[in-house]
Amino acid sequence: MLTVITETALQEGRESDWDEAYRERAADARKQEGWVDLHLLVPVDDRSRRVVVGTWRDREAWERWHATETFRRTRARLDAATAEHGEDRWFEVIEEKTSA
Repeated sequence: MLTVITETALQEGRESDWDEAYRERAADARKQEGWVDLHLLVPVDDRSRRVVVGTWRDREAWERWHATETFRRTRARLDAATAEHGEDRWFEVIEEKTSA
């Protein structure tokens, strides 16, 4: 299992546009084979940034999601509200605990 973390800086005043487009994308991720978990985080000290933490069974599942129609369709909306794209950072999940 792998987790990918990406931090993005948003254009001032476009936060709600970006969040709406990402919610659509996240809803699609939940339907994908290989999807495990997804968190969209807003740093408490910088409301103009977003941190996406996604966990997938393998990188191939994540790449298949990137090829979906919903992912491609939301790309233009997200890009229009983005000031700076962050790099994807990959982590191997060695332990997973949940409260459930």
